[in-house]
Amino acid sequence: MLAVAVDIAFILIMAAMVLAFLRLARGPSLPDRVVALDLITVLAVAFCALFAVSSGQAAFLDVAIALALVAFLATIAFARFAERRKARGPVPPDGSGGESS
Repeated sequence: MLAVAVDIAFILIMAAMVLAFLRLARGPSLPDRVVALDLITVLAVAFCALFAVSSGQAAFLDVAIALALVAFLATIAFARFAERRKARGPVPPDGSGGESS
């Protein structure tokens, strides 16, 4: 019974990953893409944990924990980047970055 549940979970995770990759490719904005990338990492963590359950090897749980930590730090870094970008104001259309000569 556990094998059937694991197989169904693998299928659902892969379907969710395909949809997340579509959102990553289509956008439309940078925050949408970052949320999609964060979802992909969460799904990868779930995949690693599920693989650890199905194979009986606990080493994959270590991989899942490390990946979750890296994904969390990347999300925090993007939030800081977006906040600084917002505080600086919009970039001029000529791409000069607002510097004056």
